[in-house]
Amino acid sequence: MREINVSVIEKTVEEIFLKANSVLPESLEECISKSNEKESSPIAKNIFCDMCKNLSVAKELNIPICQDTGMAVLFCELGQDVHITGGDFNTAVNNGVRKAYLDGKMRCSIVSDPLKRVNTTDNTPALIHLSLVEGDKIKLTAAPKGFGSENMSRIKMFTPSATIDDIISFVVETVKVADANPCPPVVLGVGIGSDFEGVALLSKKALCRDISLRNTDEFYKTLEERMLIEINKLNIGAQGFGGDITALAVNIEAAPTHIAGLPVAVNVGCHVTRHCEVII
Repeated sequence: MREINVSVIEKTVEEIFLKANSVLPESLEECISKSNEKESSPIAKNIFCDMCKNLSVAKELNIPICQDTGMAVLFCELGQDVHITGGDFNTAVNNGVRKAYLDGKMRCSIVSDPLKRVNTTDNTPALIHLSLVEGDKIKLTAAPKGFGSENMSRIKMFTPSATIDDIISFVVETVKVADANPCPPVVLGVGIGSDFEGVALLSKKALCRDISLRNTDEFYKTLEERMLIEINKLNIGAQGFGGDITALAVNIEAAPTHIAGLPVAVNVGCHVTRHCEVII
């Protein structure tokens, strides 16, 4: 049994949310840079140049990439041989989030009630997804999520009679309806399977996969590629001004489901789909 004090968790959470909001994953930054070379539209090429400058300045000055520093979503894989000492896990996470957002002077965007709309003033509570795994380590993934793109996300409860083309059409339609709202080019997390709640979580997890990594199942890898091709035919382009590149990547995660169902969720991420992970 390995002991980890809550102070370590709190400090780590603080660090990864600060980093996630100021430094993009390397593969995503590289993809944005290369998109400038692939793009044929002069306006879109200029926008990609501006995006690259923005990323560079944010990294250099250690300031947020985007003014919407997001809801603090945290994925935690907790090793079953870890004993957390010195306090409560959830409290430690929220303390870390609070410190990151207040000391980092990031925008606090969380309201305590969805209808009463009173800001909590410290970006807590975090949205924590906890799963038990083998081992004596803790894997933490910070995934701050802005709502310009989150609001464009959709779920559809297909029945098993739906075809692959039906699913592709739903994903493409989601991007078409979103248009310029999610600050394209987008990154899409697509969940297929599970149930109503599970498929949404699958799509969120898919967004946290490095965009340089394709699905390990050849079937879903091919489906990711097909979806990306169809989305980029929409000509929405960078920031909605038209162009060849409307999406940078499509990541699919699938899970077992009921014989009577075929849930599909699309979690839309903007061009700065942020995540940062660490193992302690």
